[in-house]
Amino acid sequence: MGATMRRLLCAEVSSMDYQEALDLQRALVDAKITARLSRDILMLLEHPPVFTLGRRGGHDHLLVAKVFLKSRGIQVIHVERGGDITYHGPGQLVCYPIVDLRKGGWKVVDFVGALEDVMIRTVADWGIRAGRNPMNRGVWVGMSKIGSLGIAVRRGVSFHGFALNVNTWLEPFGWIHPCGLEGVHMTSMKRLLGKEIAMEDVRCAIGLHIQERFGVDMDQVSLEDIHLLGGTESRALAREII
Repeated sequence: MGATMRRLLCAEVSSMDYQEALDLQRALVDAKITARLSRDILMLLEHPPVFTLGRRGGHDHLLVAKVFLKSRGIQVIHVERGGDITYHGPGQLVCYPIVDLRKGGWKVVDFVGALEDVMIRTVADWGIRAGRNPMNRGVWVGMSKIGSLGIAVRRGVSFHGFALNVNTWLEPFGWIHPCGLEGVHMTSMKRLLGKEIAMEDVRCAIGLHIQERFGVDMDQVSLEDIHLLGGTESRALAREII
């Protein structure tokens, strides 16, 4: 089974601005590094449309003009995760695990592989046979990519995570070379199955597979609680749920 994470807190959010989620992750990482927060945290959410550039990312893989994106209210944000350029938007389920890898006994490569396993097992619940591809990390169905993955690690604490295309609008992926790969097509559960998938069912499946794969139980908390734990607000409640 490999290494195990400690018991973690899980916050499910319907939708959150990407920059807000990024700022919150960084605050939580800082709280863990400074020992103000002992619990590992999982965030499950969707984002409004946004393109993000990882450490290897460059604007050369963006195929449309910035003015085109601006007219549609879509930002391009450079972040510290691994990987190149990708798209986030409604209908895509994003998972951010803020985890102390050293305390959990995780090597980064094994942790990334376990997150891929969660996506593979999740889509399998809907009869979709997915796997890995040596071309690029993430989860693939044949030569089409259905799940992207890129993490960052700061002093042993992971953040960023994975994005699974459930009912995602796929057209924006045509405006980039996804993950910096030319000729790669993205797919979704909706496209493969020919019908809309209930996001709540996918959220539940991901939660169950995380518990199974990492050997943990999860305590549900609110977004307000997560802000408290990250120190973005100051209330006594934070001390009660650490």
